[in-house]
Amino acid sequence: MKLLGDSSSSLLLSLLLAQLHLLASAFPSQPRRIQTDFDKLTNQTRHLLKLTQDLLKDPVFGTEIDHHRFKSLPAISSRVSDLSSLEFKPTLSQLYADLKSFEHHFEWLNRITRKQQHSSVPKLTDMISHIKSLIHSLQRQMTRAEAPRIPVPSPSLPPNLAFHWEVVQSSQELLQQFRLFCDWASRVFLTLKSKLPA
Repeated sequence: MKLLGDSSSSLLLSLLLAQLHLLASAFPSQPRRIQTDFDKLTNQTRHLLKLTQDLLKDPVFGTEIDHHRFKSLPAISSRVSDLSSLEFKPTLSQLYADLKSFEHHFEWLNRITRKQQHSSVPKLTDMISHIKSLIHSLQRQMTRAEAPRIPVPSPSLPPNLAFHWEVVQSSQELLQQFRLFCDWASRVFLTLKSKLPA
């Protein structure tokens, strides 16, 4: 009887261990899930970069910008040496603030181009939708990391643009700055992922 009891206990223990292994496989570890989320952030940013590049291929943007109209656009740091010194939480907070600022600027531009029935409106609407999606994904990571939200000041926007050429120049400047931001942000997300525990 004792031998039978020992065998039953061993069998029960083996079954429990097998169940635990199955559960562990079904629910990936937290670090692995966070790494997957950062892959998604990188892919979303690269998609926005491609949308921006496609818009800038329009022949109407083939001239130099005569002067800068936006005073409140985020300043983009693009030095590779800066990547190694990034801190996790402050960087997430800054990317969020920068994205919100670009969102405000693009929504303003979208309203202006709609009034003038500019051909770029469908793609601008699509871009704003993708920016909002990226902001939502980034918010989830900030909540998980307990990263604070930086207040986003109201953008300093140009006065009403009366002429088509002013709209073109404003669009070109905003798109060029956003292209720099997306290129930089995709590198930042990859760098932050590399700092996560394995």
